[in-house]
Amino acid sequence: MPDIRSRRAGWAPLGLAPFAVYILLFLVAPTVVALATGLFDGEGRFTPSTLAALAEPVVVDAFVSSFWVSALTALAGAVIGALVCFALLGVRGDGALRSVVDAASGVLAQFGGVMLAFAFIATIGIQGLVTRWLLDAFGVDIFADGVWLYQVPGLLLPYLYFQVPLMVITFMPAMEGLRPQWAEAAATLGCSRAGFWLRVGAPILAPAFLGSLLLLFANAFSSYATAAALISQGAQIVPLQIRAALVSETVLGRENVAGALAVGMVVVMVLVMGAYSLLQRRTERWQR
Repeated sequence: MPDIRSRRAGWAPLGLAPFAVYILLFLVAPTVVALATGLFDGEGRFTPSTLAALAEPVVVDAFVSSFWVSALTALAGAVIGALVCFALLGVRGDGALRSVVDAASGVLAQFGGVMLAFAFIATIGIQGLVTRWLLDAFGVDIFADGVWLYQVPGLLLPYLYFQVPLMVITFMPAMEGLRPQWAEAAATLGCSRAGFWLRVGAPILAPAFLGSLLLLFANAFSSYATAAALISQGAQIVPLQIRAALVSETVLGRENVAGALAVGMVVVMVLVMGAYSLLQRRTERWQR
C-alpha cells in the first residue's frame, strides 16, 4: 500500500500540467514578449529610450483616462457589491435567493466583451430600445449632450455591469467570516449594532474590502474587448492605444511603442496585484 500511494503521489503533479500550460501560453509568454519588444530592438539590443513614448501627451492622457475609469468603476462596484453582501447576510446560506444571487454573480462577472457592448448598444444606444422609448413616450433624449456611450464616460455603465458581481464573489466570503460570537460579545459589553460595525466589523473587513477594490481596479484597467466594441474612434485608454500602435506602426523608429505601452500596463498590474496579495494575507489571518 505505501508503494501504491507513493506512486500515486508521484503522478499527482501531472494534474497541474494543463493549468501550467495555460499560464505559460496566455500569461508568461505575452508578458515576456511585451517586455522584450518594449525594452529591446529588433537586434536584441537594450533600448530603454523606447519607454520615452510613455511620456507623450497622448499616451499620458490614455493612462489618465484608464486610471479614472478603473478607479471610479472599482469604487462604485465595491460599494454597491458590499451593500449586496451585507443584505445577503440576512438570508439563508442555502436558500433560493442566495443561490440565485451566487449563480447570477458568477455568470455576470464573466459577461463582458463584445456581447456586453452589443447589449448596451441595443438597449441604450442611439437607436436602442430604451432610448427610443424614452424619446417617444416622454420626449427625453439621453444623447442630447452628445454620444457619450461611445466615448470614455460610456464605459462606466458597462464596466459596472461586471464589477458589482465580481465584488459579490470576492467579498462575500469575508462577510461570512465574521463570527456571530463577536457581535454577541459586543452586545454584552453594551455596544450597539452600529457601534459593532464601526469598531469591530469595519476594521476587520477593511483589508478584504481594499483587496477586492484593487482586484476590481485591475479588472477594469485590463479590460479591452468591451471598450474596443464601444469606442469606435480614437484610442482613449491604454489597451486601445496598444491596439492602435500594433495596427498603425508605419513611422520609422516607433516599432516598439506597443511594447512600451504594454510594459507600462505590466508595471501597474504588478503593483496592484502585489498590494492585493498583501491585503489577502492580512485578511486570511482572522479567517483561519
